[in-house]
Amino acid sequence: MNELAGQVAVVTGGSQGIGKAICLMLARQGATVVACARKVEKLQAVAEEAAKQCLSGKVQPYPLDVTDREAIDKMVEDVIAQHSKIDVLVNNAGITKDGLMLNMEDEQFEAVLTTNLRSAFWTVRAVSKYMVRARFGRIINISSVSGVMGNAGQSNYAASKAGLIGFTKSVAKELAKRNITCNAIAPGFVMTEMTDVLPEKVKEIVKPLIPMNRFGEPDDIASAAAFLAGSGAKYITGQVLVVDGGLCM
Repeated sequence: MNELAGQVAVVTGGSQGIGKAICLMLARQGATVVACARKVEKLQAVAEEAAKQCLSGKVQPYPLDVTDREAIDKMVEDVIAQHSKIDVLVNNAGITKDGLMLNMEDEQFEAVLTTNLRSAFWTVRAVSKYMVRARFGRIINISSVSGVMGNAGQSNYAASKAGLIGFTKSVAKELAKRNITCNAIAPGFVMTEMTDVLPEKVKEIVKPLIPMNRFGEPDDIASAAAFLAGSGAKYITGQVLVVDGGLCM
């Protein structure tokens, strides 16, 4: 349960859904988790929930807009100033602006690319120099099965998540000699605030396509992230761990 005791983790998009579950899971394993997101109230609620559960680690809220490169650089410097290191980075922040490709506006495409892909580049670039100095690091990028198999109406989202996979593999090759791993997790259909808004008709169509005949839960993804952050995954890098109940098998 204290696999990550003494380690410092940064999680973007940590205020709800998968990000919240990852924050709590890493704290459960002993890490000090800096949870980043735009909504301060939700971040504070995650920190309070961690405290109520008396986890061996803790969650510290940090307001952050991942579309602001300078804000990301400042966040990393602030974490280093307080904790002297960053052992684990989880890039989870993401948005959707769905629409058919023929009707998609430039803004829809660019906004999704910036939040889902460019922000990961900015955070990895800022954090990795400290990981290189420490000769240790675990970088985990939350991709999607949409980035593996594509999805109609999500050309922007699928492009960002596929790009994240290519980025992950390249970073893994660049940093492996410094004992830094970089892996991606590709969740399938997971029940979060983002998917709750989907029409029931869509959910009824998707569910039979999943061999395990159920939608995923945030903890299913959080458990995978905790594994990749732990010592059991020290020889795993550049991989895409698909957690989708068999959807894109």
